[in-house]
Amino acid sequence: MPDRLLKTTGLRVNYLYICHRKLWLFDRGITMEQESDWVLQGKLLGQHSYSSIPEEHKEVAIDNLINIDIVDSDHIGEVKYSNRMPEADRIQLLYYLYYLKKLGIEKKGTINYPKQRRKEEVPLTEEGEREVELALRKVAEILALPKPPSLERKRICPKCAYYEFCFGGED
Repeated sequence: MPDRLLKTTGLRVNYLYICHRKLWLFDRGITMEQESDWVLQGKLLGQHSYSSIPEEHKEVAIDNLINIDIVDSDHIGEVKYSNRMPEADRIQLLYYLYYLKKLGIEKKGTINYPKQRRKEEVPLTEEGEREVELALRKVAEILALPKPPSLERKRICPKCAYYEFCFGGED
């Protein structure tokens, strides 16, 4: 895996599984999240969940690329508002585990869904590593496109921060 492909953000890997157009727009600096109530709710949940965890173990940034919600001696954890996009959540955490492994750090991963009072263990397997490598190649392909991928209406679109941008002119 070339280093240039590895150097992306977890959010871009997550967006690959949500919407290729959103990924492309976000990469170009067209960000709508700061105005989204859904994104704000997710940030607040992440900030106020797991109050027993010391602050130095929360929101750990590595290489200005990945921002891990929870880190302890043998685990990393992502806090997600809902489990509506489990594959996007899973690939993001797998990417973090993969990135850390490339740095010589091996951890176990957990996705935390505090609203549902659920946790999901996500181990980094050889198959997971191949999935991350494929995802990183696909992210690079999409970001190399000269124009955004065409619109594709999905069930999540109405709750997306980019909804008005993408579909605002439709009747």
